[in-house]
Amino acid sequence: MSIGTRIFTWLKGEQVGTDPQGNRYFRDRKKAVLQKGNGRYSRERRWVLYNGVAEASRVPAEWHAWLHHTMDDLPDASRPRHPWQKDHLPNLTGTPDAYRPPGSLMRGGHRQEAAGDYEPWKPE
Repeated sequence: MSIGTRIFTWLKGEQVGTDPQGNRYFRDRKKAVLQKGNGRYSRERRWVLYNGVAEASRVPAEWHAWLHHTMDDLPDASRPRHPWQKDHLPNLTGTPDAYRPPGSLMRGGHRQEAAGDYEPWKPE
């Protein structure tokens, strides 16, 4: 986060919560209002200050929904979780734990033998 984001947050932000990773979530202190004259509605600003590296995939699903105005209620930690819900995992691309499908060069480069009806394309 830049110094500008910190100053903006200090002047205009209201902290509304944190997630288990320590990311802090804010909204604008001013409430969204209907603008006079043109009838347009402006939504409140919502943003996150990351704890550590600013990586968007570190935002859990419930906070992502709140940030993007999919839901208006703040995520509640006491809400029961369904058995099919998994714990949040950050983006693992570029790390040793990244997914490497069978045949990937990073996994050794060996793939299953092709079926007998396979014919590679050759330009004529």
